[in-house]
Amino acid sequence: MPNTAMGRRAALGLGVATVAAPALGQARYPDRPIRVIVPFPPGGTTDIQMRVLCEGASRRLGQPVVIENRPGAGGSMGATALAQGTRPDGYLLSVMPNSIFRIPVMMARPTYDPMADFTWVIRLVGYTFGIVVRADSPFRTLAELLDHARANPGRLTYGTPGVATLDVTMERIAQMAGGVRMVHVPFRGGADNIQALLAGQIDVSAESSSWGELVLDGRLRLLATWGEARPPRFAMAPTLREAGIDIANSSPYGLAAPRGLDPEVAQVLHDAFKAALDDPAHLAVLERYNMPMMYADADGYGRYAREFYEEDSAMVRAMGLKF
Repeated sequence: MPNTAMGRRAALGLGVATVAAPALGQARYPDRPIRVIVPFPPGGTTDIQMRVLCEGASRRLGQPVVIENRPGAGGSMGATALAQGTRPDGYLLSVMPNSIFRIPVMMARPTYDPMADFTWVIRLVGYTFGIVVRADSPFRTLAELLDHARANPGRLTYGTPGVATLDVTMERIAQMAGGVRMVHVPFRGGADNIQALLAGQIDVSAESSSWGELVLDGRLRLLATWGEARPPRFAMAPTLREAGIDIANSSPYGLAAPRGLDPEVAQVLHDAFKAALDDPAHLAVLERYNMPMMYADADGYGRYAREFYEEDSAMVRAMGLKF
């Protein structure tokens, strides 16, 4: 007669081996916490979204997935950390905003190569970007703002979450509006950017949808969003294209690891984060901040990275943008 207790244990062990990660040497992966660099300060849209997502991934991986905020350098601190001697063991990942593709082109001595230094794991979500002013601002439309900037070159100030982030699109808007000159004020993240606008330290903010509740509460006025269509919660404002600026930008981001990550480990990470995308708590964050789901697997994310790098680097060179 078979030993049913032993059979149950064997079956359980087989199930764990199937669901959990492959072995690294003799250790089961993961056997300790995983760190995820968010290259922005706490409290911004990306930080909030990633904290909820990492909670869901942690439950599936059986280990804590810990957020490590490293703001600065236009969101490239995580990319630099991955490229500079970090072991490709699956215990350090970074959020990869689109700014990481343009920053090396803008630097005399790049700290990483976006096409050679990373293992692309999964593309996750995108942003709803917008241009906002205070409710007491005289600008009620984007056209009024650009007309004022054109008549007063170099006097209107706009904030962004950092150098080589939304300022690139703002400079494109300025060029397409006839060579408008505005003064860029970079901050260390979205929370600081919006706070400076509320305090009257800048005239305008270009920012992801952390402005959402402030717009709905009547404290900020939304002049335009940057996507292909108006977000349902913010249908009161036109898209850039509807406002006469032929730009659409949702800037998807995802997770990468250092170059050379074991493909089996990469697959375990991909599967855990992909499953977490559909957690109700995570979907609620996406709805709150109007963040579109923009999932792609590792191969799809890698193709996107190559295509975007080619397009964005050409634009940066044509605009002559430098650090």
